[in-house]
Amino acid sequence: MLADQLDYMVGVDPHRDSHALAVVHVISGAIVFEANVSANSEGYAYALELVDQHGAGRRAFAVEGTGSFGAGLTRFLTGRGERVLEVGRLRRERRSGGKTDALDAVRAARSALAQQRPATPRAGGERQALQALVAAREGAVNAKRAGLCQLRDLLITTPEPLRSELRPLTRARLLQRLAATRPDGRRDPELRGSMLALRSIARRILALTAEERELAGEIETITRKLAPQLLEQPGVGPHAAAQLLLSWSHHGRIGTEAAFARLAGVAPIPASSGQTVRYRLDRSGDRKLNRALHMILVTRKRSHPATIAYIERRLQEGKTRREANRCLKRYLARSLYRLLEQGPPLAT
Repeated sequence: MLADQLDYMVGVDPHRDSHALAVVHVISGAIVFEANVSANSEGYAYALELVDQHGAGRRAFAVEGTGSFGAGLTRFLTGRGERVLEVGRLRRERRSGGKTDALDAVRAARSALAQQRPATPRAGGERQALQALVAAREGAVNAKRAGLCQLRDLLITTPEPLRSELRPLTRARLLQRLAATRPDGRRDPELRGSMLALRSIARRILALTAEERELAGEIETITRKLAPQLLEQPGVGPHAAAQLLLSWSHHGRIGTEAAFARLAGVAPIPASSGQTVRYRLDRSGDRKLNRALHMILVTRKRSHPATIAYIERRLQEGKTRREANRCLKRYLARSLYRLLEQGPPLAT
């Protein structure tokens, strides 16, 4: 048990400009010390100095949001050999009592002590670089999609004969044509305004496409370095493999394949009634990880003979297609988790 290994637990409720700390005695549960420090290097050093004064001995830091506002403090502490534990959101606990930063820091400490196996923070280094690249690519893809929708809507109301000229073009030729257009100021104002708008959107889409391709290349490079075993699996592309790496993080963070399945939202939940015995998928968890598993399954159902044969066999046994997909997602979570755990450790 974690309580048998520690003398003090330091709870941290991080915010953008300041962090609230609370040193809790493990055996008695008493609050030894509370403080607020600045969210910068000087504040982190001062926080560690205060903890050395009031919590000397075996200790650990329970930080809420190690991947967001607590990321800087987590890097500072781990760089100095301190033990840091990741604490999830404390929304349910806040409903049963008051809400202050000091109270949340105490709750973070006690929440970590109550867990049988507290999670360690997510890995940094190349994994953190991969997370930044994935976030940037996702933003570029969403902006490109919005631009294409705007372009489609404007083409519907474009004046003739320009509309008839642009309508039969493929997307690639349409973007090149619009990006190179030079509206004539002597033409009709409506036509000039439409052409200026179309040119602006087309150039934006082309720029976002180039940006997305550059980021995708970097993502694939890092993914092949960190987890080449994932890319060898059928249906697992660079983007799905990147999301698997980000959600899994590093060795030891997720203790079992069942916990990984729960995180991915593919753990079976009993949904029986009367004489009907059935299970359904969990709808909670990391939805990005769930989407990655779903896309892998979609690809395998089109081109992977073993997956196609499995679905047919399940359908002949009386299972529905949805139930067969549920079983396949659970199998995917199990097999991919084992591949991740067998791979080389991630550098922090």
